Amino acid sequence: MAEPSPRDSGGREAAGRRRKRRRAPPPVYGAIDLGTNNCRMLLAQKSGPSFRVVDAFSRVVRLGEGLHATGALSDSAMDRAVEALKVCADKLGRQNVVKHRAIATQACRHASNGEAFLERVRTETGIVFDLISPEEEARLAVHGCVDLLDHERDAALVIDIGGGSTELSWVDLAEWRRRGGPESGGRPPMKSWSSAPVGVVTLSERFPEREDREAWYNEMKAFASRLLKTPRGARSMRQVFEEGRAHLVGTSGTVTSMAGVHLNLPRYDRSKVDGLWMGCDEAIAACDRLKSLDVAGRAKEPTIGSDRAELVLAGCAIYEAVAEKWPAERLRVGDRGLREGMLLNLMRKPKRRRNRRKTSSTGVEGQEA
Repeated sequence: MAEPSPRDSGGREAAGRRRKRRRAPPPVYGAIDLGTNNCRMLLAQKSGPSFRVVDAFSRVVRLGEGLHATGALSDSAMDRAVEALKVCADKLGRQNVVKHRAIATQACRHASNGEAFLERVRTETGIVFDLISPEEEARLAVHGCVDLLDHERDAALVIDIGGGSTELSWVDLAEWRRRGGPESGGRPPMKSWSSAPVGVVTLSERFPEREDREAWYNEMKAFASRLLKTPRGARSMRQVFEEGRAHLVGTSGTVTSMAGVHLNLPRYDRSKVDGLWMGCDEAIAACDRLKSLDVAGRAKEPTIGSDRAELVLAGCAIYEAVAEKWPAERLRVGDRGLREGMLLNLMRKPKRRRNRRKTSSTGVEGQEA
């Protein structure tokens, strides 16, 4: 048999290199959200204008447990969070992750040892966290649920009830429609935002459950209502809500739990919950049903379980406080939030330098989300 010529050999080697390049897996992007109650991670690959999830992780760590009383993260809470983040670090290392971002929110913002804890996380796991502001938290929540917005309406209020804070974002859908809506590729303009230092962990710790459940629940709702201030930029949208031209969007575990109860699901099913439209009266009915149950009864609800049984009514009280201030006929449920917003940002093509300079010169209110 004739020996292959150097030219033939070189051609085969080049073809082999091309095949290897073609077989290279698509890049993976990662997002980690360390909140007051949960540690969550998503790993995803870009798929058209959205993404395809390749791995996910979620664990209740209660990082903010006891924070209201002491002002600091406890050793046991920090240990739980570090163990969860070691799992995240392992998953990051086993995927072809080209970009990732990790954020910490209210618990680390508020705790006297929050930054020291994040340095410990960096040392023990290698994950570097950004301690983000409430404004960025609100914007990421909007980014994560853009495709849940009904662009035929004139406004939406995005409600993100966390463990230690609640972010509200007023989105100007009428202006977005004038700019071309979803087809334009642009983000909907966020008219205003607010952050209240009340979440499911902090509220439930401040108001331990009592036998007179109705009075206890109303005290939580009244307390939350006092903290949920209306920013100046949102006042102009009041009439839009009063005239029925707006809708609510809920992106938290509280709202997905309410949806699961409303649907009487035998077990939680994201495909049935994410994107669900509920009447706001149906949302209140789900809260009423949970309010009629004690902790043991709530734990038996298939979509609540023992992890959320002690916290879900605090979330319902916050939701009702918001819904009373900003009445709407319908609520869109999103099983998504900050991680999805981070992923879309990581995958988004950077704007040209000229455009970045232009947007950075604007004020907080009226910037595009």
